Amino acid sequence: MDFILTNLPLILCLLVGVALLVLEVFLPGFGLPGIAGLILLSAGIVMTWISYGVAAGLGVTLIALALAGICISVSVKSASHGKLAKSALILNDVSRAAENEEREALMGREGETMTVLNPAGIAEFDGVRLNVVSEASYMTKGTKVKVIQVEGNRIVVRETKG
Repeated sequence: MDFILTNLPLILCLLVGVALLVLEVFLPGFGLPGIAGLILLSAGIVMTWISYGVAAGLGVTLIALALAGICISVSVKSASHGKLAKSALILNDVSRAAENEEREALMGREGETMTVLNPAGIAEFDGVRLNVVSEASYMTKGTKVKVIQVEGNRIVVRETKG
């Protein structure tokens, strides 16, 4: 118990550093959690080298790298096939497919422009406002439109008569 209390800063640096690196795996880009994780891991390793010498420092370095690798690989595996994959934290293909089906259901719907389309703007369909692009180059606000094409997030509309 005395060993843990004496080395608590070192242990916390290593554990929090690994946790921040795991968090970084799930965030886009390379940002603050990744940098902070690397700094904390480095600080823990340096504290070990200073307190216990080269041999212990080398051992802790290898253990920290192995722990980080294992934790990251388990997290990624869980995100792709485990419990984490079923959570709302991970956007999977099923939700993207549902979104695409919803967009495809817009084909042929009629609505009204809420802003000027020059050629992009906002139109409302059954109470839902969406970003749209006009087939023509310009439409005034309040123009009746119909969805003629849906390509991913791009919704193309044409002016309707009447």
